[in-house]
Amino acid sequence: MGLKIKGGSPNAEISIDALRENDGILTFDVKMIFDREEIPEQFTISFSIPNIEMYSVWSPSLSFNRSLGVDWSKRKTNSRLASFMPIQSLISLDGKNRTTIAVSDAITPTFISSGVCEETACIDIDIAFFTVKVAPLKEYTATVRIDTRSIPYYDSIYDIVSWWENECGYKPAYIPEHAKLPMNSLWYSYHQQLDVDDIIKECRLSKAIGMDTVIVDDGWQTDDNNRGYQFCGDWKVASTKIPNMREFVSRVHETGMKIMLWFSVPFVGKDVESYEHFKDMLLDGSGDGSKFFSLDPRYKEVREFLVNIYAKALREWGFDGLKLDFIDSFVLYGKSLEYDERRDFASLEDAIDALLKEITSVLKTINPDVLIEFRQSYVGPAIRKYGNILRVGDCPNDSIKNRLGVVDLRFTSGKTAVHSDMLMWNYDDTVQSAALQFIAALYSVPQISVKIAKLSDEQKKMLAFYLSFWRENRDILINGKLMASAPESAYSKVWSEKDNTAIFTCFSDTVVNCSPYTETVAINSSNNTGLIIKSADQKAYTVLNCMGETISNGTVHGALCEIDVPIAGMIRIG
Repeated sequence: MGLKIKGGSPNAEISIDALRENDGILTFDVKMIFDREEIPEQFTISFSIPNIEMYSVWSPSLSFNRSLGVDWSKRKTNSRLASFMPIQSLISLDGKNRTTIAVSDAITPTFISSGVCEETACIDIDIAFFTVKVAPLKEYTATVRIDTRSIPYYDSIYDIVSWWENECGYKPAYIPEHAKLPMNSLWYSYHQQLDVDDIIKECRLSKAIGMDTVIVDDGWQTDDNNRGYQFCGDWKVASTKIPNMREFVSRVHETGMKIMLWFSVPFVGKDVESYEHFKDMLLDGSGDGSKFFSLDPRYKEVREFLVNIYAKALREWGFDGLKLDFIDSFVLYGKSLEYDERRDFASLEDAIDALLKEITSVLKTINPDVLIEFRQSYVGPAIRKYGNILRVGDCPNDSIKNRLGVVDLRFTSGKTAVHSDMLMWNYDDTVQSAALQFIAALYSVPQISVKIAKLSDEQKKMLAFYLSFWRENRDILINGKLMASAPESAYSKVWSEKDNTAIFTCFSDTVVNCSPYTETVAINSSNNTGLIIKSADQKAYTVLNCMGETISNGTVHGALCEIDVPIAGMIRIG
């Protein structure tokens, strides 16, 4: 493997210690020591491995770019507390792990990169530390874990997540029951044009078909409906939209739904009162650089200001949870790298960690079951200590990206509640096309963002059916073991199994292996009008369309049997 150390501070002693190998898993410690406290320079651990049966590369930060990179343009996984996590996998064509690299430290800015060296047909790998400036320190230790076992790639990822939780100190937050129930998010359906009476009507309709929480998004704090964040920061209610916030929350509760409120955590705009007070406590180069900026959490006063705002939303207005947005927009550039004695933190990542710890401590004192939503890219093991909902990043009306985000998050999030991006579609679209949006999110907690009152009768029937199906089978869907084939193709087939039951979703791979399950459900999300059923001879089946209407019944005949299943419909076997 030939581990090599490159770069680093001139005054630093950097070493690779305690190499250990056990059943195909290699671990070693990376240590750095200074004579006195110093801001560390970036250094890299490099090595090469033979490119044998390596077909694709996987990491949650790579999105669709999963082909093997080249050594002059490597596939790079950036990680820090506020964005993604230090893990990258090299995978064979048949979905087996070939090499999975992970780092124990999910807070310090790092990256893992890999690419093919054409001269050697090997994969060159770099693990870089301190890729962004941090606070001065005297010593540093992290553990690198390299898994070369020939096991399903997702099992290697699951083992890394368990390692982070149990051996690296990243114990995830408690998950309230309502974090695992469908939600109505108002962003795509209302954007900033909020109307209390209309929202209450939508809450009643949503509750009736299976949603339990509503999320009030951007717009409640401003009369302006032109998007952007120049009116964020004071967090005063726009009375033209919500005349009485406490009364509004009470009316939502009367519908039987819980209610969450959106905040853009870092942003303060030039058009709010608090900007004048905090204008010299901002992160250089943040926001859009002209109309709004990010506050700097390294100042105690900034953290106290934010914590008090969020506590007010629960204590005075009665909200059940918060959607805390844009935490990954805390960035460190330019003048913010210069020393300021007013700060009580030198490291931005440590300050973000302190901010989240202070927020969740106060909120859980007010309500132990408070709902706290984070979204990609701040979804790593360190951030899971605080958020109990992790949501796929914005991908409106994009079922492929939602599917990809859902599966990636499920692999890396343990028992934390994974939510889809909000589901939306054109109100004039076909019912089958609309159903594909829901099917893409099946293995997460669905968030819906269409107005129920505007749906066609068919779309409303479809949504009610799939919400009912999801609730009936949620233990299998979100608590079962999730598996997925062809990660290089945005997952050609995804399935979850628990207690001898499996639920499959077929995207481009339409073969469903019913062995060894007692009961099998398969959903057709392909462009074929049939599924190939394997190992279910003489079992009874029922085919439903996307509105839950029975299309056919019968018995499976033979080891392989093709059965007509409409697009966005399903077959129940056994």
